[in-house]
Amino acid sequence: MNIPMNKPGIVFMGTPEFAVASLEAILNEGFPVKGVVTSPDKPSGRGLQMRPPPVKEFALKHSQNIMQPLKLKDPEFLNALKTWTADLQVVVAFRMLPEEVWSMPYLGTFNLHASLLPQYRGAAPINHAVMNGETVTGVTTFFLNHEIDKGAIISSREVTIGENETAGDIHDRLMVIGAELVVKTIYDIANRLVIPVEQNQIPLTETTRLAPKIFKDDRKINWHSGARQVHNFIRGLSPDPAAWTEMEGRDGEMLTMKIFMGLPEVKEHNLEPGSVVSDGKLYIMVAVTDGFYRINRLQLEAKKQMGVTDFLRGFPRITEYRFI
Repeated sequence: MNIPMNKPGIVFMGTPEFAVASLEAILNEGFPVKGVVTSPDKPSGRGLQMRPPPVKEFALKHSQNIMQPLKLKDPEFLNALKTWTADLQVVVAFRMLPEEVWSMPYLGTFNLHASLLPQYRGAAPINHAVMNGETVTGVTTFFLNHEIDKGAIISSREVTIGENETAGDIHDRLMVIGAELVVKTIYDIANRLVIPVEQNQIPLTETTRLAPKIFKDDRKINWHSGARQVHNFIRGLSPDPAAWTEMEGRDGEMLTMKIFMGLPEVKEHNLEPGSVVSDGKLYIMVAVTDGFYRINRLQLEAKKQMGVTDFLRGFPRITEYRFI
């Protein structure tokens, strides 16, 4: 790698665990980090105690300057940000920045996005890629502009998605690969090696797919789907925020269950989708339009997450319910 004589001074912006790997890689590479901008602390847990975001926790351990603005257009924040005199700003899993922020450094501001842009713009690219059954995804760095995830592309890297991998699996791999790409992008920008490509110049072989934020109703399983579709849906939401289903008992009792892992089985049957087949000890299979979905890991409402055998020890009458 061609290392410039003077490494650019960086302001890093990010919030969740996904962003920590990139900040760590930047520090390990020896880039001077002028400061870290992250989200405000939030109440969490049963006691609703204020907890810092993962990026703040990491930054504190490494003696970094930290700001947690409520509003990114706050004059006090903008003035403080200017005093950090960044040459370049790096954004990983943060909020949309106003022009006053992204235009501040002379080398610009770039973002790491967890998809192969222009596909899967939005807040949940990993989840949507897996839910849609994609076999390839990746990470992309791009310069920020006025529109969300539409800036000129700097660089990207592809990864394959295994047929049984969860969104959590892909998240962990992209987190590492993304951190490597962030470091490469910083070097390329500093060495004037970047030739940005506008996204509207990239030929597409299919319709652009989006990755909007996922709400509770979006996570409900449709058992009137094929086995592979259900499998992709569940693994695309695992482990977080998790797919869920309602369970209706013969007596009318209604329960809610989250499902985290399982496998599709394509075979003919005459059962209504949502019907449950189980021996009450070792397996739970839910009928879908072209077969079954065999559940491996689940969580009944107000209970702990567990494997099927442990669940059935305390709930052997599962066949008295249907999934709706």
